[in-house]
Amino acid sequence: MRRRARTPDSPLPQREGVDPVRLRLPGEGHWATVRAHLAERLAPGAAVVDAMLERGEFVRADGSAVTAQTPYEPGLLVWFHRELAPEEPVPFDLSVVYRDAHILVVDKPHFLATTPRGTHVTDTALARLRRELGLPGLGAAHRLDRLTAGLVLFTVRPEERGRYQGLFRDRRIHKEYEGLAPYRPERALPRTVRSRIEKDRAELVAREVPGEPNAVTEVELLGHRAGLGRYRLVPHTGRTHQLRVHMNALGLPLLHDPLYPDVLPEGTEDFARPLQLLARSLEFTDPVTGERHRFESGRELSAWPGRDVRPTDDRATDA
Repeated sequence: MRRRARTPDSPLPQREGVDPVRLRLPGEGHWATVRAHLAERLAPGAAVVDAMLERGEFVRADGSAVTAQTPYEPGLLVWFHRELAPEEPVPFDLSVVYRDAHILVVDKPHFLATTPRGTHVTDTALARLRRELGLPGLGAAHRLDRLTAGLVLFTVRPEERGRYQGLFRDRRIHKEYEGLAPYRPERALPRTVRSRIEKDRAELVAREVPGEPNAVTEVELLGHRAGLGRYRLVPHTGRTHQLRVHMNALGLPLLHDPLYPDVLPEGTEDFARPLQLLARSLEFTDPVTGERHRFESGRELSAWPGRDVRPTDDRATDA
């Protein structure tokens, strides 16, 4: 069996905790120069590409600069840093729950993206941690929605990242969430919700569609007060927006959710009204050390009156 060639390490350092972009030129093409391909492919356009070439900002694996005259070479790897737009900083702290030689567990605030994506690049959990802790090799083992607060697992050593990602892929990690939503006594809980969820990249929301279920969530009412319910949510799968979709389908949309049931206009994000969803706990056996871990978030959902739990005896069978 033929092994794939190892991708060379980046010749460029990180910038503000963000990795450079790696671009592989297509195997076939009509371009005479690398510059012609970059000008056609990259969104900023030819003028920006030409300025970056003039400054030597596109480089090969050996660190040598690509110039405007560099001939096109199929399969050539090119690295560069994107020009980053200003970002509105998220005014909340990111706290470390646990750290050893292999993993880092943090308690993420609402509104902070886990990894660079879209318009959130330098002010993300990953970029912040790389800068503040001096860990350029840090990587995320999974992602938590930007609007969701709570526990996120990072890996310290790049070569071990796949083993920790496997915990999530193979469902060998137990996750529990808490959410606040309307209290509806007619909803028989606890129950297990099963449905098929799909999300088109071009759309903001995920949708339940007919077909074989690919999303499973346990929902339990922990307590209620003043018309608000506090719910324990246990996902057995990891579909995009799964908890938000399932709660909305039950007629229990999570408090301050800007997408479910209705998509709110852009620019209406309010740091004082975070989505009331918290990744409360993570429990797993470390695939590298064999140690059994259980971590708990120290955060509380801000909209819960009194921040305590009123027990309930409501019970129902799985549905």
